[in-house]
Amino acid sequence: MRIVILEDDHDQADLLVAWLEEAGHQCDVYHDGNAFVRAYKKDSYDLVLLDWMVPKLSGIDVLKHLRAHLDNVVPVVFITQRDSEGDIVEALEAGADDYMAKPVRHMETMARVNAIARRVGYGDKNTSDMYDHPPYSIDTKLRHVALNGNVVEMTQREYELTLFLFKNIGRVISRGHLLEMVWGTSSKLNTRTVDTHISRLRSKLELDAQENWKLTSVYRHGYRLENTQ
Repeated sequence: MRIVILEDDHDQADLLVAWLEEAGHQCDVYHDGNAFVRAYKKDSYDLVLLDWMVPKLSGIDVLKHLRAHLDNVVPVVFITQRDSEGDIVEALEAGADDYMAKPVRHMETMARVNAIARRVGYGDKNTSDMYDHPPYSIDTKLRHVALNGNVVEMTQREYELTLFLFKNIGRVISRGHLLEMVWGTSSKLNTRTVDTHISRLRSKLELDAQENWKLTSVYRHGYRLENTQ
């Protein structure tokens, strides 16, 4: 998964990154709330890890802003020294998916991350054999996409991109996110590759002719696949 961490303790951040990258995840780290929000306006992630007590904008305020303005879908886990029942309730009611009190332990942390990964469709390629979104269907065993029952001819990279977009319907996904998760390359590489493949998908999936589906470009950010029905 692509994971972003808000943590002002550099040693704690380095430890989390080491655990997560060892498990094959990609990580970005920010040390104050304002920097996190600025970055998230231009990017997208599969999981957010938040500390509460960070400079400039607290973790709970970051969460509220995230849910109200940036992303109301991405899973969020608090990792913080604040461990009162009131704090936990406030975070969960504000939109957090899980809550861990410091000091965190390696195996427990990874178990919780893996549980979220399974829930959102990562870490288990056999979570679903078929994705049905009429008039589209995706067969993950045969690795093909059909439009109105007819298999669409596409490259394997185009298939992977299509599957990733349909797994994230309604979310704005950044070009860097797509590069890392579909191409397995650095988000700092030329993003025109993504734009070219998106253009091909629009044509092959006949998206411009669909009444209920839109694949739109979001200025300075990325793309969003939407079901408008």
